[in-house]
Formats: sequence, structure tokens, C-alpha cells
Amino acid sequence: MGARSKARKRAVDVLYEADVRGADPVTLIAERVGSADVPPVNDYTVSLVEGVTAHRARIDDLISEHSEGWTLQRMPAVDRAVLRVGLYELLWAGDVPDAVAIDEAVELAKGLSTDDSPRFVNGVLGRIAVIADQLRAVL
Repeated sequence: MGARSKARKRAVDVLYEADVRGADPVTLIAERVGSADVPPVNDYTVSLVEGVTAHRARIDDLISEHSEGWTLQRMPAVDRAVLRVGLYELLWAGDVPDAVAIDEAVELAKGLSTDDSPRFVNGVLGRIAVIADQLRAVL
């Protein structure tokens, strides 16, 4: 697993924990940076957590609009975290190709969630990728 893939997984872990605990993800990641109690935190992990948090309202709106038949609250918390990271990379991380953002999110879903989650994550992000250029133009 590459450094960025590990950073994505760690970001999903932090976002998931924050979601379940009702905590602020930026505060959680800040507590871990430089802590002797946890492995070093990659800068890309911090960037993802901060980026998702900064754009969370828009990210959640887009996920809700494009997740046919599912409300955000009904989704497994890990799927929400994976989708948030994937969508952040898709729309705001200019150095990550769309296909890479989607593939990485699908791989995270395969390793962390249910058997149906990879297909669900791929479908939601795929629908958004079709209009990604239009969305980026207004962000």
C-alpha cells in the first residue's frame, strides 16, 4: 500500500471516529499529530481531514443528492467517511485524477465495509464524476 493510500485510510479512520463520537475531526487529528502514543501522522492525512471538514456541508449535500435511495444518516458510518474522502479528492484535490479518487475510495470500501459498499461507493462517486467539471467550476 502506497503512502497516499495509507494516508487516505488513516483519514477515513479519523473521520469515522469523529462521526461516531460526535467529535470534531480536525481536533482529533490535531491531538494525534506529534503524539508519542500513535504512529506519525502523514501530512496528506491532515490535508484530507481538514479539507473534508472545511467542505463537509457541500460534500454531504452532493452525496445525499447522488446516493439513490439512501439518506446520509442511513448509510453505514464507514461508507460516509469513505465517500467524504473520495468526493473531497474528486472535486478539491487537483493533483488526484478522478479515476484514482474513485478507485482509492472503492478499495477502502472493500477493505473496511460491507460486501455491497464498493459498488455503492463506485456508483455515487461515478455519478458525481460525470458532472465533476461543472461542479469544480462553481466551487
